[in-house]
Amino acid sequence: MELRELGKTGVMVPEIGLGTWKYSGGVAPLLRGIGLGARFIDTAEMYRTEDVVGQALKGLRDSVFLATKVSGSHLRHGQILRAVEASLRLLQVDRIDLYQVHWPNRGVPIGETMSAMESLVNEGMVNHIGVSNFDRRELQEAQGAMTNHPIVSNQVLYSLKDRDIERDLLPYCQEQSITVIAYTPLADGSLANKPRLLGKLDKGTATLQEVAVEAGKTMAQVALNWCTSHAGVIAIPKSNSLARTEENCGASSWRLSPGQLSRLDSSFGR
Repeated sequence: MELRELGKTGVMVPEIGLGTWKYSGGVAPLLRGIGLGARFIDTAEMYRTEDVVGQALKGLRDSVFLATKVSGSHLRHGQILRAVEASLRLLQVDRIDLYQVHWPNRGVPIGETMSAMESLVNEGMVNHIGVSNFDRRELQEAQGAMTNHPIVSNQVLYSLKDRDIERDLLPYCQEQSITVIAYTPLADGSLANKPRLLGKLDKGTATLQEVAVEAGKTMAQVALNWCTSHAGVIAIPKSNSLARTEENCGASSWRLSPGQLSRLDSSFGR
């Protein structure tokens, strides 16, 4: 598994991690992914998967980078403290590697939220601070509220079919050395499965299939490799099965050619 630096932290994380939104696969797929090098597990307070992640981490905590999130409806100072304590309890750990604000909340001053996040680092409960679903302006406001610790990541929707971040957010994150964590990188599975409907394929799907054949990879592996071909981007696909988890992990340690990337870009567009 190829590694990428998280922000400017010096911490190296796998370019393909394990997402757990709408996850129902139990412990086995997570353990298989960890064994294949996908040692970045992302969960969240609202996912209700922190408990199963905690079960998978037993005996492996020191070798896994653990990320979770506080809900956007719990961003008052006291709410964040209660939320992190609950997450630590469910995960059965004493420290979270990356704690993220799940989405911005205009009803709470960003200074109050980020001050609480920084206090968790100061108290040793959290190693690094990230955000999720923040646009460029919101990210800049959050950065401006920090006093002692940087924002190291922004977890956002990104795939061949969802490319809005390329307009200004992705370039900004790259400029600021903020890692982009791409969630739903397979577009809810639509980039992983061959269409079952008869008739002519759309241009994007047809190109994805062609490139997969050329590369000797699956469509999912090509779609994930496309994501991680961008500087500062890692991807966290979710899979409930061992086979799919193995397939996703196979998206690392090789690269699509510049020509293949260009064809995919033009076929899917923004």
